[in-house]
Amino acid sequence: MQIIQNIRDKGAAVVIAVISLSLIGFLLMDAKQGSNKLFSSSNTDFGSVNGSKIDKDEFTKKVKAAEAQQEQQQQRKLSAAESAQVRDNVWNQLVAEKVFFAEAEKLGINFTAKELSNILSSNTPDNPLLQDKNMIDPATGMLDQAKIKEALTSIKKSKGEQREQIEAQVIDPQKIGSVSQKYMGMLNASAYYPGWMEEQDNKNSNSFATISYVAVPYNVISDSTIKVTDAEVDKYVAAHKDLFKQEAGRKISYVTFSQLPNSADSIKMFELVQSLKENFQTDNNVKNFVARNSTIPYDSNYKSRTSVQTTILDSILKVPQGTVYGPYVDYGSYVLAKVLGTKVTADSAKARHILIGTVDPQTGNMLMSDSAAKKLADSILTAINGGADFAMMVQQYSTDQGSKEKGGVYESFAYGQMVPEFNEFSFSKSSGSKGVVKTQFGYHVMEAMGTKGSSAKYKITFVAKEIIASQQTIDNANNEATTASSQKDAAKLDTYLKTKGLNKITTPNALKENDFNVGQLQDARGLVRWAFEAKKGDVSEPFSIGDQFVVAALDKIYTKGTQDAVTARPMVERDIKNEKKGAEITKKLGANPTLESTAAAYQQQVQIAGADSSLTFNGQVINGLGNEPKIFGAAFNPANKNKVTTPIIGKSGVYVLKVNSIGEKAAVTAEAATAVRLERLSVIRNQAAGNWYEGLLKQATIKDNRSTFY
Repeated sequence: MQIIQNIRDKGAAVVIAVISLSLIGFLLMDAKQGSNKLFSSSNTDFGSVNGSKIDKDEFTKKVKAAEAQQEQQQQRKLSAAESAQVRDNVWNQLVAEKVFFAEAEKLGINFTAKELSNILSSNTPDNPLLQDKNMIDPATGMLDQAKIKEALTSIKKSKGEQREQIEAQVIDPQKIGSVSQKYMGMLNASAYYPGWMEEQDNKNSNSFATISYVAVPYNVISDSTIKVTDAEVDKYVAAHKDLFKQEAGRKISYVTFSQLPNSADSIKMFELVQSLKENFQTDNNVKNFVARNSTIPYDSNYKSRTSVQTTILDSILKVPQGTVYGPYVDYGSYVLAKVLGTKVTADSAKARHILIGTVDPQTGNMLMSDSAAKKLADSILTAINGGADFAMMVQQYSTDQGSKEKGGVYESFAYGQMVPEFNEFSFSKSSGSKGVVKTQFGYHVMEAMGTKGSSAKYKITFVAKEIIASQQTIDNANNEATTASSQKDAAKLDTYLKTKGLNKITTPNALKENDFNVGQLQDARGLVRWAFEAKKGDVSEPFSIGDQFVVAALDKIYTKGTQDAVTARPMVERDIKNEKKGAEITKKLGANPTLESTAAAYQQQVQIAGADSSLTFNGQVINGLGNEPKIFGAAFNPANKNKVTTPIIGKSGVYVLKVNSIGEKAAVTAEAATAVRLERLSVIRNQAAGNWYEGLLKQATIKDNRSTFY
């Protein structure tokens, strides 16, 4: 199956050429009509940014394109959760573009059709057309201007899906790159470090102080003696509103009822598989027996140890060949295993081929009839045997785009990696052997080019039955969930669950309207939608999510705005308690405490900091104290020199200090001062470059109506 990854669309090069030429025509048409036509959209609104609508059709197309790209990379369909993540990514991208381009437009930064045309006509590395070999002049390695001129006059009517594809893959990335480069250039140019600030910073960085102090930690007062009321929390939140903003959300708790198989289901499946063992041992038509009785299909291939999909291979190989081993549990199934054969083969092979494809592996559409493909393959083999160059034939005929640039060569692939017929020829034929091989993809003109290594390979067949829940098990879980959901308010549900010895799970974070998962519950979109339609205290109907039934209660509704006391309390209670403790400590110390009286009042010691010149104005940490900004400020206040301060309520305790001295270090050299200036200017630029989008997003008015569609 691995060869599928290397087969590409037969017409890929042609399509790329057409898209490239169509793009030029598209630009010509837009140049006549005005550059703003490049980025037009319809009016289907399901969200907006600062009043600018986000088009539902545009969103859907981008989502489908992103899903298709991801599915092609992963060679499988996306799960519901993965599709939800793609939708979130596309939404965030569209929001970011609208926020950014609106700001760029205010600054007069734009991207015109003429600018894009210049980019795509140039030979600079960022021109995506340089990746299309059909647009390159082989003699110069640059864009073929004759082809571009031909395109400008002949390809002007492209439209519809092809034009949309051009916008998404070429125009939009060029626009984003150009506009963002100009915007970042303006940000960098705006970074300014005035002389007076440099002078003050240099003075501060050279200043150092020594202090004597007494620290009274907050833990001298027990937490249990300090009570915090809701009114105090509300007052604190009101004074720090920016720190306690919240989005609309829901807090739920839920109980689960498992649909997984129980011990009775497991015993029943074991007995079923055990009953097959004797017939599996004696049946002469193993392939048909496996087809009738197993969830694992029959596989006639010999495989290396690492390729056999079982966790107990060593145990299986210990029994005589042809003897059935099992039942044993493997990957959620009861399994019987039977070794049909063992042989020693090479570990890896090298081969080259010319694929005459009969079916497009991406779409399943027919490329060529079987008879025509066979006839062409035989003709190519005859030509090669007659002296024709294999690599040239690859370039002319092969539809395998994955190996075409390498002359059709697959350098080193493991035994069993390719489809069976391709694998058999590569490993069984001597180096230099040529022939035509038919596979599910068409006809391959092949040449074996040698093998490396050797080890035992095993032909093992399995009979497996998945351990699944019986209908009775599922019905019992459903009945239990239905009974729980009949308790129509959260209080009654809690009482009922207590009598059953069941516990609810509370979501750690508030659900957002477009969430797809709920805590550990995957693919729970229906539950999220219920939470935003229900009232506080409501109990849901059972939801079947994964392998369990889920019944939820809506515990809290968060409205957009500022957090209430209950929500904010866990984050602010400690700070409020410390404020209260600080007030008590300060009151006990009196209006004019000395270092000695402070130390005596709370059995603390008078400490000294800065004697080693480590207490500098620009420092972040005071040895022995940690990060205490208020102490920094007091230490460099000349008014505190040689006198004791009033009590200072800090982050970790209450402090009383005396400034013993404030001095300055020797001035730095001119070279060092220049280096410091450049470093600080770089910091300013990095801050501007790192925070600008968050600032714009915070100011934006975003309306998100996706939840009504998904």
